[in-house]
This record gives sequence, C-alpha cells and structure tokens, in this order.
Amino acid sequence: MLTTGKALKVTLYLSDGAKHHGVPVYTSVLDFLFKSGIAGATALKGIAGFGAGHRIHAAHILELSDHLPIRIEFIDTKEKVDAIMKELQARCGCGLIEVQETSIIVPTRS
Repeated sequence: MLTTGKALKVTLYLSDGAKHHGVPVYTSVLDFLFKSGIAGATALKGIAGFGAGHRIHAAHILELSDHLPIRIEFIDTKEKVDAIMKELQARCGCGLIEVQETSIIVPTRS
C-alpha cells in the first residue's frame, strides 16, 4: 500500500496492435503489474497518435485501426519499480517507458 511521500510515476506508451507472446502488450503488462503487487494501474486508449515511425494512426468510423496508442500509468515506490523494471522492459518491446519522480498524498480514509 502506498503512503504519503516520494514515489515514482511510470508511464508506458504502447500500440494496441503490439503483442507479447501472442497476447496484446497492454494486457500482458497489466497482468504483470497486478501479479507484482503494484498499487494500481490505469490503461487509456487514444483516438489518434503516431510513434517513432511517424505514421499517424487514427480511429475512424469507416475503419478500425489496430495500432491506436495506449498509455498505461502507475505510481509506486522506487523499490517496487526498480524490482520490476527489467521484466517491464522485456514485455514492452518497441514501446516507450517514462519514469518520473513524484510526491503523493494519500488522504486518510474515514
């Protein structure tokens, strides 16, 4: 469980068409984060974007793209992030991982 103080925010930039061992990368990453005891994670799907290859992918009514951007974010302690980073890199493959130092406030629950 996270407590108020310093933490790391990790953002992964992926494509929804990317696979890891035949499974969508974002699904593989979320499963891994859950099993690793990460405090929580959110996956967001974009409606358009482009990556290093500079090809724009967009969701249109008449066509569905399987290369739309997906962003997964999670916040946890430096120790937990450090412990899973090698496997996270292996699962992300051609994606991008951003790590930021942050401070969090966990409100008291009543």
